[in-house]
Amino acid sequence: MQFPDFEKPIAELYEQLDKLKENGDKSGVDVSATVNEYEQKIAQTRKDIYANLTAWQRVQLSRHPDRPYTLAYLERMVTNFVEMHGDRNVKDDKAMVGGFADLDGETVMFIGQQKGINTKMRQVRNFGMANPEGYRKALRLMKLAEKFNKPIVTLIDTPGAYPGLEAEERGQGEAIARNLFEMVKLKVPVICIIIGEGASGGALGIGIGDRIFMLENSWYTVISPENCSTILWRSWNYKEKAAEELRLTSEQMSNFGLVDGIIKEPLGGAHSNHDEMADILKKSIKATLAELKQIDPETRIQQRIEKFSSMGFFEER
Repeated sequence: MQFPDFEKPIAELYEQLDKLKENGDKSGVDVSATVNEYEQKIAQTRKDIYANLTAWQRVQLSRHPDRPYTLAYLERMVTNFVEMHGDRNVKDDKAMVGGFADLDGETVMFIGQQKGINTKMRQVRNFGMANPEGYRKALRLMKLAEKFNKPIVTLIDTPGAYPGLEAEERGQGEAIARNLFEMVKLKVPVICIIIGEGASGGALGIGIGDRIFMLENSWYTVISPENCSTILWRSWNYKEKAAEELRLTSEQMSNFGLVDGIIKEPLGGAHSNHDEMADILKKSIKATLAELKQIDPETRIQQRIEKFSSMGFFEER
């Protein structure tokens, strides 16, 4: 079990609990009552900490190495997932995964960024940073879903689109812009959920839908706190301040009207209980799909256009 720095009091309690259990096993003394007291204390300490999380702490939770990624959710939420590969142009981008799956009897197209679960797989998945072929693969799968009249669910978790020279040479900006243009016109229901990091165009490339949701401890903004700090203060040391100034938390995004709702996480974050988090997410997806299917396609498209056109504000001088 890994603990962020702000969970140090919880880590210390777990360490004491482990020693207590070890001493109990060695001595043969019944320590169950004391164990129960420690467990209650851990639960209360966690509740107190999570009731007052800062923006930077939520960023840390969104990046927790044990946090479930797209494939972890699909493993728990759906059956008969058939992953589809390639953009039919360059290659298959491992940072972007997608395919049809059975969601309690309904066929749904799931698309999402995938980070690796260990060092080797993080390199294979490029840390969840898709190249242009990843966004073109995503668009191909969306068009396939539209052809067969199947709803689309995207799971967003990326520190940004890959910024390398090769990506720019192959049209990174155009690929993301094309997705924005095409997604707003899709005739099938589209649900977009930020499950971890939602940074910049990398998130927007699969983030245009009828309903946009954020998990409680995810973040969504134009730039990461570290890069913002580097630009504004020439140092990463102000990342906590940058996180606050960016107003990137799910609650702040909801207050701005940029997302439609917040999906609560289990106490301790999504990483603390994958099964419970997947169950919560699945229920939210099913309820939203049922709602969207009651709206005819042309009305959905018009509402989608109006939704994104009305975001933000400006003054004319």
